[in-house]
Amino acid sequence: MNDVSFQILEVPQDKRQISNLLIFFALVYVVEGLGQIGGLVSQPLTYYLKQVQGWTPVQVTAFITAFNLPWIIKPFYGLVSDFVPLFGYRRKSYLILANLAAVVGYFFVTRLVKPTDLGIALMLTAYAMAISSTLCGGVLVQHGQQHQKCGKFVNQQWLFYNVAAMTAAILGGALVQYVDPTSALHIAAGIVAVAPFMVVIGTVFLIHEKKATVNIEGMKHTLEGLVSAFKRRHLWVVAVFIFLYYFSPGLSTPLYYHMTDDLKFSQGYIGILGSIGAAGWVVGALLYRRLFDGLTLKRLLNLSIALGTITGLSYLLFWNEAAAAMISFASGFTAMLATVATLTLAADYCPKRAEGFSFAVLMSIINLSTSVSDNVGSFLYTHIFDKALPPMVLISSAFTAFAFILVPMLRLGNKRQNEPVEVRERLEPPGPGAR
Repeated sequence: MNDVSFQILEVPQDKRQISNLLIFFALVYVVEGLGQIGGLVSQPLTYYLKQVQGWTPVQVTAFITAFNLPWIIKPFYGLVSDFVPLFGYRRKSYLILANLAAVVGYFFVTRLVKPTDLGIALMLTAYAMAISSTLCGGVLVQHGQQHQKCGKFVNQQWLFYNVAAMTAAILGGALVQYVDPTSALHIAAGIVAVAPFMVVIGTVFLIHEKKATVNIEGMKHTLEGLVSAFKRRHLWVVAVFIFLYYFSPGLSTPLYYHMTDDLKFSQGYIGILGSIGAAGWVVGALLYRRLFDGLTLKRLLNLSIALGTITGLSYLLFWNEAAAAMISFASGFTAMLATVATLTLAADYCPKRAEGFSFAVLMSIINLSTSVSDNVGSFLYTHIFDKALPPMVLISSAFTAFAFILVPMLRLGNKRQNEPVEVRERLEPPGPGAR
């Protein structure tokens, strides 16, 4: 009788907690969609460097790549938060300070013009956004595994990230279209500087976290979680898979130069294309809940690879504004499926007591892979293919298709999405030859 009463009381509490988490993830990723270097400042920054500073695609990509460093070392932030509570909290205090730092960084961007000065201020915002994202990832894995909702939480994050990205793309393109490059960059930074306050408020009111102290026993348990992470063979396999999955020569900067210099698209329309791509992400997120949530993880990965390859090849038809709009939408849709598939895979394999560190490691691998890919893509486009886009499209699509060969090495079987590996291992008996 007591057990039944407890379960009845527990369900509304769980629903309320899940609802609060969904609102929190929406807030964090709206801010990331606006505040990352690839957000509202992306097109104004690229246009400023191209027009005012006269930089080439390789120079622009190298400059932007520097801001990926804070995202590549995300495991460090996860390690610190897992081991060292700040003001009694492992997540909340760091989230608040990181977002306040983002406000400061973007405020300085509004007053700077030299690339070196801009680089310092933007680096502060990159560190702030990376730390906030890492802590949010720790919250996702911890509560996602607890409620078996990792896929739902990932979907929520990227749905609202791309709602924000749609707005950012349109507004960024309009700024570049109607005001001078320097003013466009400064106005974009001023708008973004306000957004992180939403995360501060959401952290205070929506995240329930028990206070923790630095103690030997707690550090011992966290260290055991880290050791478990390094010993887990599947986690290493997942890490290798994710790196190779995301490694394909990037089209982002070459495509921007192609649209600007060859196709003569207006900066306003380029911004609209970014919004259309984000709309594809949003539609993918909404359809995921109805059509793809029930797929096994293996089938979802294979579907994302197939659609990614087809969409990649469609860039051979990137001839005019109408074709660009359709391809951008399809690209956003397939990218959403790929993101949900890989991030759910990553979250399901993270061991307890080291969620922040483990998830950050896997996210850093994605950031490293995409950074290398973008630089390789810009180099090939500029120095090997003489600014011709079709060879880039073929190579990029071939790398995406190669991921089909990598899926079997994950040995997923019929593993469902959102099923933590530790739970699955307890429920299933070991197979022949298992040790």
